[in-house]
Amino acid sequence: MRRSRQEFRRSVKKKWFQNVFWLTLLLLFCGFLVLFVILFLSGDSVKPGSRSVLSKISYRGDIDFESLNVTDEMLNPNSITRQLTDQISLAKAFVISYRRDIDFESLNVTDEMLNPNSITRQLTDQISLAKAFVVIAKESNNHQFAWELSAQIRNSQILLSNAASTRSPLILKESNTAVRDMALLLFQAQQLHYDSATMIMRLKARIQELEEQMGSVTEKSSKYSQIAAEEVPKSLFCLGVRLTTEWFNQSNVHQKAPDMIRKDNKLTDNSLYHFCVFSDNILATSVVINSTFINSQNPYRIVFHLVTDEVNYAAMKAFFTMNTYHGVTVDVQKFEDFTWLNASYVPVLKQLQDSDTKSYYFSGNNDGGKTPIKFRNPKYLSMLNHIRFYIPEVFPELRKVVFLDDDVVVQKDLSGLFTLDLNGNVNGAVETCMETFHRYHKYLNYSHPLIRSHFDPDACGWAFGMNVFDLVEWRKRNVTGIYHYWQEKNIDRTLWKLGTLPPGLLTFYGLTEHLDPTWHVLGLGYTNVDPEVIENGAVLHFNGNSKPWLKIGMEKYKPLWEKYVDYSHPMLERCNFH
Repeated sequence: MRRSRQEFRRSVKKKWFQNVFWLTLLLLFCGFLVLFVILFLSGDSVKPGSRSVLSKISYRGDIDFESLNVTDEMLNPNSITRQLTDQISLAKAFVISYRRDIDFESLNVTDEMLNPNSITRQLTDQISLAKAFVVIAKESNNHQFAWELSAQIRNSQILLSNAASTRSPLILKESNTAVRDMALLLFQAQQLHYDSATMIMRLKARIQELEEQMGSVTEKSSKYSQIAAEEVPKSLFCLGVRLTTEWFNQSNVHQKAPDMIRKDNKLTDNSLYHFCVFSDNILATSVVINSTFINSQNPYRIVFHLVTDEVNYAAMKAFFTMNTYHGVTVDVQKFEDFTWLNASYVPVLKQLQDSDTKSYYFSGNNDGGKTPIKFRNPKYLSMLNHIRFYIPEVFPELRKVVFLDDDVVVQKDLSGLFTLDLNGNVNGAVETCMETFHRYHKYLNYSHPLIRSHFDPDACGWAFGMNVFDLVEWRKRNVTGIYHYWQEKNIDRTLWKLGTLPPGLLTFYGLTEHLDPTWHVLGLGYTNVDPEVIENGAVLHFNGNSKPWLKIGMEKYKPLWEKYVDYSHPMLERCNFH
């Protein structure tokens, strides 16, 4: 249907609206044009040397500017007294950043800079000092005064810029106002105690406050990190419970182990490769065994001796009986079965009967928090940590063993460790003294005369975690007796405070053969390690709080450990390991 003519006509209302729009736009254009002309004409009348209107505004409401003792001498551009005062203030600001390695002959010092009557030098000194006061004013929340100083700095900079562009020195007539105004502002800053000495005191107080805050935060972080490191993940707890139940419910699994061990004479065969691990962590121990046999050229010659506690014994027996490791022999014992391990023979067990020792490790911060929490960890009294000093008693028929911590991963064949010549020493270990931190004086108390008289403070430290022990030499030199001597001397914890490494350093002092660093790479549980070092390492050690089985483990190193975990194992699936 055709539309009528009237429908094609443009609406009168729309036409009227467009006319109004164009008229408004024209008026706006005219307004901007007039404003531009006004600004252009007024720009010539504003001189750089004139002081900003803001200078008339008070910077602090409680200052009576009429009461300020401002003399003509202070505002006179030719006043030597004022110039010296400004230079002294400026010098105080720079005194803490003075560098003795500056070659003054190479500085581009002109006569203008050294001329007492130079307006350019005066303005430059004033600007430098004013910039320092701007920072101080902002620190004191006096933003109005800081803004006014900045405005006057800009005025002075314009004067200097104009003089530089015309290549003519500034004269007093054109810069008198700027120098006087800046001098007044600097004097007011001093009345507000914005001098360098006061600011240095404020900064020192602030630094001390921040250091105290940082110390508090660091202490809390250390405590929380230690708590997280000591936690037993739910999945790991679940695995222990399920395996213990399996051990006592399944009689065929329970009876299989003794039969297998009775038939196997490998446990005392000194032609084989004997490894020992002392742990209550089933999953971590399984990774040590998995990674060792997978990277071994002859897994049938590998024998693993595991020692755990009574709580985890059944779970350990169940897990390592249910799983075969391609010919690897695995034996599990609990240290409670060692009749010789008693308080009359072992100093650590004797110390556990002491009330002061119990209070120190098990009663919380009874010393007002003076001792860091890491020194008070009860694990340092655990026999699973100290059993390493009794290896000849645990394995009386063996001549050489390789000790492995449960937080390591093996990447290379370790058979070469059993052919190493220890040159009559007892312990083969990797040195850790590439940096000062790992020397003896960092682990032991050299203010004690007994330590000071027996040990070189700069002697190289070494690490537990992968050690080759010659048990024949151990027995011959009575190394366990040396350990007992130092442990008894430290009953009051004055020789050392933390862990089993310090007594190890004392026990094996002069009895340690240092191995190639590629045998044992440390630090994957607390720091960054060179990727090339990791790639070439035979044993990777996750020493530190960030263990790979914990949530706080270092994510970039977890895959190195997790690839040896069999997540398809039925027990691990039931306990939600992933």
